[in-house]
Amino acid sequence: MPHYQKQLAVRTTAKSLRKVTTAVQAAVAESKIQAGMCHLFLRHTSASLTIQENADPDVLVDLENFFAKLVPEWEKYIHSAEGPDDMPAHIRTVLTNTSEQIPIANGRLVLGTWQGIYIWEHRNIPHQRELFIHIAGD
Repeated sequence: MPHYQKQLAVRTTAKSLRKVTTAVQAAVAESKIQAGMCHLFLRHTSASLTIQENADPDVLVDLENFFAKLVPEWEKYIHSAEGPDDMPAHIRTVLTNTSEQIPIANGRLVLGTWQGIYIWEHRNIPHQRELFIHIAGD
């Protein structure tokens, strides 16, 4: 079974969801794998990876607002070495995912019509994030 691997560097903006669907699909096309699995792994503990609504941007705003209330930034966290937004970012990552698996059929990701792949930045400042892509199949 052939394997293909690629690492993407993705620059995020502060507390936002950055769509990476097109870049991941490009990696699938480069792999020339027609049927298999695409495994995505985000190499960070203060950002996450999610498959979410890609048509209405209000969904992404609502998600960010919900998480801001669910995991507030406050001074009572013990871990604060990297700033007051760091520990809440770690908690948000624990509540979400750092990896996703998506089937491949006919050389394309098998995503639903309204699904997109996003890196969810949980910090208050932009970061350079690393997304590792592993594709296996035939």
